[in-house]
Amino acid sequence: MFDKLWQDHVVAGKPGEPQLLYIDLQLIHEVTSPQAFEGLRMNHRKVRRPDLTFGTMDHDVPTENIFNIQDTIAKAQIDTLEKNCKEFGITLAKIGDSRQGIVHVVGPERGLTQPGKTIVCGDSHTSTHGAFGALAFGIGTSEVEHVMATQTIWQTKPKAMGVHVTGKLPHNVFPKDIIMGLIGKYGVAFGQGYAMEFFGDTIDDMSMEGRMTICNMCIEGGSKTGMVAPDAKTYDYVAGREYAPKDMAKAIAYWKKYKTDDVADYDKVIEFDVSELAPMITWGTNPGMATSVREPLPEIQDADDQKAYDYIGLHPGMTASEIPLDYIFIGSCTNGRYEDLKTAAEFMKGKHIAPNITAWVVPGSRAVRNRCMDEGIAQTFIDAGCEWREPGCSACLAMNPDKVPAGKHCASTSNRNFEGRQGAGARTHLASPAMVAAAAVAGHFVDISQAVTA
Repeated sequence: MFDKLWQDHVVAGKPGEPQLLYIDLQLIHEVTSPQAFEGLRMNHRKVRRPDLTFGTMDHDVPTENIFNIQDTIAKAQIDTLEKNCKEFGITLAKIGDSRQGIVHVVGPERGLTQPGKTIVCGDSHTSTHGAFGALAFGIGTSEVEHVMATQTIWQTKPKAMGVHVTGKLPHNVFPKDIIMGLIGKYGVAFGQGYAMEFFGDTIDDMSMEGRMTICNMCIEGGSKTGMVAPDAKTYDYVAGREYAPKDMAKAIAYWKKYKTDDVADYDKVIEFDVSELAPMITWGTNPGMATSVREPLPEIQDADDQKAYDYIGLHPGMTASEIPLDYIFIGSCTNGRYEDLKTAAEFMKGKHIAPNITAWVVPGSRAVRNRCMDEGIAQTFIDAGCEWREPGCSACLAMNPDKVPAGKHCASTSNRNFEGRQGAGARTHLASPAMVAAAAVAGHFVDISQAVTA
């Protein structure tokens, strides 16, 4: 499938050398676009296809009061994006807009993300869109400008890796646990030089939201991108959305070619059986430092482990329940969708968060927020003692007011647990929405595979 997508978009260049790819969709946000727009002005260029460019505001947006932007740099970036989109004729979902939200949540829910497309964004987790059978990857600021000016980008083709995921997920084990389990087993570099395609009966049974979670985090395993072949679930998800094809039957007939014909076509295949998978958490400072909630924290293997333990304030042999949680964050482009919040709410319904916990629940978009409010999901979080916020990237990264204080431990549904990722000195533990919600109630991590939801 990857080879087909790539070849269908080659404009110039020989195999084995950098090739010029046509880009079907560029998504932009306030952080990585200002320099690109300025570059266009300096060189007296226009945006070649503003109709194939879509902007939203997410990284800098305050989620407690979206219009009260105190940080001068954040305000400048947000104001600049609005000015640039207006000048260059680009559609923008600005703060307060019904379409505003995290770029990788907004793209799929608006129907912008479709099978067979090449999609780029100045954000590393652009791989999320590959869940639809798209070739999607993050790019740098200079590349953002190149795509704006030419609707193309030079790229060196990676190899194709098939990740064969099989087995029935155990009770209360989720797609987030699959990708964390993969990275925990194989490390943060096993995908270097590859584009990953996830396939197998487990993937076939998975919702589109679950597939997006897996593709979102595949880059934490070092890959260029991740993807899933489109199927009936994909077509049903896209159909009827704002930017969906008007003639879906014709579109589906074309999209059906994007599949891998033979497992032997992959350059490498990894097998991963989820039948015995347990809920996962991270204990260290990269997503590969992950372990089952049932296992004691691992022994120190090298200097990186020692450094991680020193930063995180833990030690080998501790149990997951002994991690002294202070904050929980439910949101991000990894797990801020409707399904994620609905699942988390099931673990909080009729309960209250523990007295040691501060809880932030941040929907990934205005549409997610509104649906959760209409269906009572938001009220479940509020009744449980959580802070229900406006949409944005929030505490996934320390670029807005939602920062975890230094030394505090946060159970987070986001994608990275790097040093300082959620705030200077903050200590992050990644987990699924269900695991984080259950931890909020208990005041510490628990093995939810043994739990009964409300």
